[in-house]
Amino acid sequence: MYMAIFTGAGVALITPMKEDLSVDYDQLERVIDDQINHGTDSIIICGTTGEASTMSHKEQIEVVAACVSCVNKRVPVIAGAGANCTDEALYLARESERVGSDGLLVVTPYYNKATQAGLVEYYTSIGNSVNIPIIMYNIPGRTGVNIQPETTAKIFKSVENIVGMKEASGNLSQVADALYLTDGELDMYSGNDDQILPVLSLGGKGVISVLSNIAPQETHDMVMKFLNGDVKGSQELQMKYMDVIHKLFCEVNPIPVKRAMAELGFGANAVRRPLTEMEEDHAQELIESMKNVGIL
Repeated sequence: MYMAIFTGAGVALITPMKEDLSVDYDQLERVIDDQINHGTDSIIICGTTGEASTMSHKEQIEVVAACVSCVNKRVPVIAGAGANCTDEALYLARESERVGSDGLLVVTPYYNKATQAGLVEYYTSIGNSVNIPIIMYNIPGRTGVNIQPETTAKIFKSVENIVGMKEASGNLSQVADALYLTDGELDMYSGNDDQILPVLSLGGKGVISVLSNIAPQETHDMVMKFLNGDVKGSQELQMKYMDVIHKLFCEVNPIPVKRAMAELGFGANAVRRPLTEMEEDHAQELIESMKNVGIL
């Protein structure tokens, strides 16, 4: 069995863009260094928050390679490698491994609405195509398909290098069932920043976090306090940042967090179409929330 890729807070990293919407590699390095310097336990690159769905495959692998080079083994790098076509996912998985990723985050195929049998085949194919560990990513609100706990357990028990799940269904009963059916051995990560503490309480390993972009130390501390027995301290941090979390998702991710990062000086407030910049009234509410907790 593979060891866990990481324990703690992994950041679902933004991809900084220039005003012309090309990738800002200088800002990407600044963001990565800031994350690592403030306790982030893993960098998740080219996921939903990283706007991978607007990148060509070539560009996506270039961004992954740049991240691997900048991180330089300081923390694990996990590359987003899912697609709605299995062949494309296999390409992204193999190429991400080739350029040095330590692990993969593989979302369920979106739009196609694969059956549970189709999900087993999809994850088995990808798992068997690489030699690095894989975290499955369940986010039915975006993909239109839910990995049932029984399916999670079947995949986990039959594919050696599929070691974890980022669970963003919001269904804590499903989290509990998946951990129960895998004897607590599945590495479970909260995919929702407002449910970090509940997932940890069921035996989770941590979070793959949007909040961590703007509050890396605090998100790391929230997880580690819980795992080290300071449940009250962890709870206080979860509650402290709830309003910021809500504001980060008042428009579709990553629109708000890109604006928040621009306010912190990490690149332009630029998102690739069809996403558009945050509505100004929402942005001001986010900025005020950030000020209230000392982020700004």
